[in-house]
Amino acid sequence: MSEDKSITSDELQRLKGLSVFEEQAYHNGCQYIAGLDEVGRGPIAGPVVAGAVILPRGFTLAGVDDSKKLTAKKRNILAREIKKQALAWSVASIYPPHLDHINILNATRLAMTLAISHLHIQPDYLLIDALKLYDIPIRQRDLIKGDSRSISIACASIIAKVERDDTMREMDSIFPGYNFSQHKGYATREHLENLFDRGPCAIHRRSFEPVKSLFAGGNNEQQPGLFDQDDIKCFNPGRAGAKSK
Repeated sequence: MSEDKSITSDELQRLKGLSVFEEQAYHNGCQYIAGLDEVGRGPIAGPVVAGAVILPRGFTLAGVDDSKKLTAKKRNILAREIKKQALAWSVASIYPPHLDHINILNATRLAMTLAISHLHIQPDYLLIDALKLYDIPIRQRDLIKGDSRSISIACASIIAKVERDDTMREMDSIFPGYNFSQHKGYATREHLENLFDRGPCAIHRRSFEPVKSLFAGGNNEQQPGLFDQDDIKCFNPGRAGAKSK
């Protein structure tokens, strides 16, 4: 792949530094390297989302970095370009209540496993942000803070973050009154005030505090039968969803 001539020399050097682990894998005989990352382990509402990306060798895209370091506008621009240039990409989501049933760590691993399975190219090596996938028979390497050390993981983090943010904006229209589009399910002061005022909804995580205590007998009187409402079928809570190329 030819280098983008518009990238400055300093940015090109930074991107080459982000590609060290990928190049090591290529030198070890690997052909299709998938970077994996998750978004949404910490919120008290909404899904955990995993992204998987297989980039062409020599991939360079100015601005790629850990998604947490980027503005929403920059993430959206980069996500579109990553999807355009990637050999393959996929995102997968695990929603409550299934997330609560299997716990957040296992939900994260399941989301990553599903993301891999939806890639139309089978990877022969995985670079994963801080996790091992023990049930996947593919060579892999877990990297602490991998989204700031590997270009593949960084790209996976960007598309996963954009996907989850878009999902939470959709959830805001389905479950109004919590302002999910603003805080994306994290336990901000506003979110907690709305939670205690209105009680939990279908995408709140029962295994996370303070939602757990509310379901155990706190202030959720306004929510009887909420998990049986027809309007939650559009996103199939408790099941996995995936998008891919």
